[in-house]
Amino acid sequence: MIEVNRFTLPNGLRVVHNYDSATAMVALNVLYDVGGRDEDPKLTGMAHLFEHLMFGGSANIPDFDAAIEAAGGYDNAYTSNDYTDFYDVVPAQNAETAFWLEGDRMLALAFSDKAFEVQRSVVIEEFKQVCLNKPYGNAMHFLRAMLYRKHPYRNPVIGRSIEHIERVTMDDVRDFFYSHYAPNNAVLSVSGRITLDETYRLAMKWMGGIPSREVAQREYAPEPMPESPCRQVVTGDVPQTMIIKAFPMPGYFSDDYVTCDIITDLLASGRSSRFYRNLLMNTGLFTEVDASISGSDEPGFLMLTAKLRKEDGDSGIARAEDAMLREALALADGSLTGYELTRALNRYESNFTFSTMDFLSKAQSLAMSEMHGEDINDTVSRYRQTTVDDVRRVVSSVIDPQKCSTLVYSPLFYK
Repeated sequence: MIEVNRFTLPNGLRVVHNYDSATAMVALNVLYDVGGRDEDPKLTGMAHLFEHLMFGGSANIPDFDAAIEAAGGYDNAYTSNDYTDFYDVVPAQNAETAFWLEGDRMLALAFSDKAFEVQRSVVIEEFKQVCLNKPYGNAMHFLRAMLYRKHPYRNPVIGRSIEHIERVTMDDVRDFFYSHYAPNNAVLSVSGRITLDETYRLAMKWMGGIPSREVAQREYAPEPMPESPCRQVVTGDVPQTMIIKAFPMPGYFSDDYVTCDIITDLLASGRSSRFYRNLLMNTGLFTEVDASISGSDEPGFLMLTAKLRKEDGDSGIARAEDAMLREALALADGSLTGYELTRALNRYESNFTFSTMDFLSKAQSLAMSEMHGEDINDTVSRYRQTTVDDVRRVVSSVIDPQKCSTLVYSPLFYK
């Protein structure tokens, strides 16, 4: 049981706190309710660019990293389609430094032309490194374009193209900041050797005076379900053929989201999983095989992914696809036992428990639970409610070949 304390500042900033006596450190995590889904479709990659800009100097602090390092700490961040997350770790006696830093960049950025150009260059180089110069790096660009026609999940978090990042202006930056980066659009979580009273005092001192702002409303339409299967074959400088079969699935707030997550664990989590035992070890077709979910708040997708052992042309790809689909659908044919499901649920509980033992991981999980309006202590029980019948029902409805988007990514010499 994780002890959680909560309070909300007058400006709307939600704060969650956990005291951890097992460490001499403190972690601050600020989770903003803004991500790739909030971007202008002509300026994709803006949320990720902002992740970098938030380290480029704020209203009163020219160098965020230098200040946190001088306090003996470190920091980092990540961006998703739904959220942007920033975290700081410092010795407990220097916790106020982290509150000061996060409060100042929540108040306003420096909006420096030099910092803007530097961070834009960094993001462009990251795009080249991750998407253009890495095997399969642009696979999600192809896949998301098949899965989504209207919804902003169509665009990868890093952006649809370098041109979009190059097009961003300082006015765009200011508008995006004041429309999304606000205390009333964020959760602050604090975990480590710091009391609730001290957390309240420092949060009020450094963040309580930041004015709330009008947050931009999301105005996009939901993505319609596909009416027929979609398939695309691409080639690139990759070592072997990769196959991704993706199926639309419910978003986080649906009960079936958890079931989809457990389905991918049954298929591909550990050496006792079905993909490992029946596909990787017994067919000779694959070098890698996996199953996962996109993990998004709004309707996302469940993926079956594999890399082929050798290039056998279309016939080898067809055999591999058939094996992947057959193994996934087998979860609905009556062969799934309560023992097998319990084993997967035990593995999930173990992974979740160990992932929240560390004070930083705990701070991040607390922030996300609060953003979702949940109690972190209910997470495991939510998964434990999954039944064999739930798995069979959701497999039959989600893993539907008529709704499948298939991406085949083959070496340049293919065909």
